[in-house]
Amino acid sequence: MLRSRGCWEAAAELLGTGPADAVERAELLIEAAFFTGDGWEEAETALRAAESVARSNHERAEAACARGFLAYGATLLKVHDRLDEAQAALGRASALLPPDDPSRPLLDFRRGLIAHLLLEDVTAARTAYRRAHAGAEQQQDAHLLSYTWRHLASIAQEDGNTAGARHGYAESLRLREETGFAIGIAPALATLAEVSPAAEAVQLRAQAQRLVRAFAGTPVWLTFD
Repeated sequence: MLRSRGCWEAAAELLGTGPADAVERAELLIEAAFFTGDGWEEAETALRAAESVARSNHERAEAACARGFLAYGATLLKVHDRLDEAQAALGRASALLPPDDPSRPLLDFRRGLIAHLLLEDVTAARTAYRRAHAGAEQQQDAHLLSYTWRHLASIAQEDGNTAGARHGYAESLRLREETGFAIGIAPALATLAEVSPAAEAVQLRAQAQRLVRAFAGTPVWLTFD
């Protein structure tokens, strides 16, 4: 609940001290930095702590996956160019995880993000997103599905498949509303507006703007024309 409402630091403070908690704490602070554009040093500190207590291959892989996401976010938002680090970290995570590990779908999704938004390799991104989507469906991970639908829809939009994009964006919005992922609803509304009829698009953007104001300008990367 705290995470869904953008209270990442408060959620992180409730966690314990074990390796799994350390990775979760790092993930929360990385997501906070990505949404707010601030707190990168705190996220890095939490991630190093998680890396220091990881003992099993699974724990090391989860920490590496988190490092890949941190480096991706910093590169995408032009904080620092850490593309090489992002690719290396996710490659390391992939080497440590067996094919059927429950962490695979999230790793596949993050590899898709790098291929799509940093390398502009749409073919590789589509493949990675689809693997992540199938894994999230199998695990019934609604939170990850809201992301895979969103980014598969983005590729459909780039391909000129407006109907496919609209369906994917609508599914992402539905899942975020159903799961109470409040901080993620404004971006879902804004992307759905991009492929909606003019009158509906105006309403969707207005709703998104109200939510961004309610969350004190978060996410910082969401802009409106």
